[in-house]
Amino acid sequence: MRNHGGKPMRRVSWVAALLCVAVIFAGGASRAATGDKPEAHDMALVGYNDLQGRSAYQPVIHQQNGRWIAYIGHHGGTDDNKAPLNPLTGQNENNGTSIVDVTDPRHPKYLAHIPGEAGVYEAGGSQMVRVCDGKTLPKGDPNAVYLLRPFGNSSQDIWNTADPAHPVFVTHVIDGLKGTHKSWWECDTGIAYLVVGKPGWRVPRMTSVYDLSDPAHPVFIRDFGLPGQQPGSEGKAPDMEHGMISAGKDRNRVYFAYGTNQNGVMQIVDRDKLLNGPKEPTDENLRYPEVGRLVMEPFYGAHTALPIFGIPVPQFAHDSIAKVRNIVVVPGEQYANECIGEARQMVFIVDVTIEQHPMVISSYGVPDEPGDFCARGGRFGTHATNENQPPMYYGRIVFVSYFNGGVRAVDIRDPFHPKEIGYFIPPVNENTDKRCIKLENGEPRCKVAIQINNVEVDDRGYIYIVDRADSGMYILQLTGAARKVADFTPSADASQR
Repeated sequence: MRNHGGKPMRRVSWVAALLCVAVIFAGGASRAATGDKPEAHDMALVGYNDLQGRSAYQPVIHQQNGRWIAYIGHHGGTDDNKAPLNPLTGQNENNGTSIVDVTDPRHPKYLAHIPGEAGVYEAGGSQMVRVCDGKTLPKGDPNAVYLLRPFGNSSQDIWNTADPAHPVFVTHVIDGLKGTHKSWWECDTGIAYLVVGKPGWRVPRMTSVYDLSDPAHPVFIRDFGLPGQQPGSEGKAPDMEHGMISAGKDRNRVYFAYGTNQNGVMQIVDRDKLLNGPKEPTDENLRYPEVGRLVMEPFYGAHTALPIFGIPVPQFAHDSIAKVRNIVVVPGEQYANECIGEARQMVFIVDVTIEQHPMVISSYGVPDEPGDFCARGGRFGTHATNENQPPMYYGRIVFVSYFNGGVRAVDIRDPFHPKEIGYFIPPVNENTDKRCIKLENGEPRCKVAIQINNVEVDDRGYIYIVDRADSGMYILQLTGAARKVADFTPSADASQR
């Protein structure tokens, strides 16, 4: 028997299958995971979709027209399956963007797949997604819902997904690129910070800032990166950018992450100076918007720079000063399989209350033992955090994707002492792909392993994780003591943000 992606199904006993949360989901493309039961603590499976067996990177969940829609960006295909079958069209399609209705999270329904660029792994697909309503954008069509996504590594494009089952192409923002990745889009202003690789720049990824307030008519603002990355500069270029998060016009800050798994840099930038300052990419002009910078030990990278403001530190409650802190959560991304050949990546909590002097005040990580994670196969270490921060989690819980360690819920109410309060590791299923290392004799050793890539939460509090190794998307919720750390009361608001 073969699945949608053409890989052989693993046979499992009916006993093991019953240990899974087994539900038949609507839409035909969904089915329950099979295999051994998940490993979990105070986190439970709500729903599942196989995403047509495609390697998944970034999920974004957007409320539109009374529905909740999940948009999932995909890596390229694999050597064994370059273009999986889309059962909705009957065609084999290059990995691109999946669109799934999660209004009922227990019965997610696959609506559409927008093919991406041909290629495998990091070379193809459409990894990133951002979504804004036309009625929110200053000059958008109020009837439109706009999807911003890369087309592989060659362009950044916009689609209209007002009817999510029938996406319509709108325009190319920029093409002729040599790289793309984790962009950011301010829906209230339309400013987009696009991770791109422009010819002439000395790194595969830097920033091009655009005004996409009218998505059909993009307006270029400027290019940006660290000094030494720009055309014509000399010496060793700093490691490439991974992505950024804007805190918006009112807070006037953008947080950049460079050096994904080594030579990490977390940079704090004055948004107004970035947008309106001198734009020629000289060393001086690239330094001009910078407010502060954390240079990490070369072992560690900066994948995400997630700002969280106004955390009252319990142990400082009676202090006269500095009892409320602003932090940035900075995980690095693990690259190597089976803990071989690189340092273990961690999550660092950075105090940015005094922005000119960012300081690491704590860290979080999962030990190899007793889970024996290094021997499970694939990557073991941090990757990303959630980026949406709804009121029930803001300043309380951050969710961290951990590759074969699943997803981890971390209590940050005392940022000096982050504490794990829950986790969920899915079982492998019939789609899960192998991960290999090369032994000393030159022979490969391959293991089938879960590789949870990115995590996101929606405004209802559901948690979404997607698998790099083709296993699908899992919709989760907190339970037990972990749920009590969150604030699900109706009075919870985001006024502190």
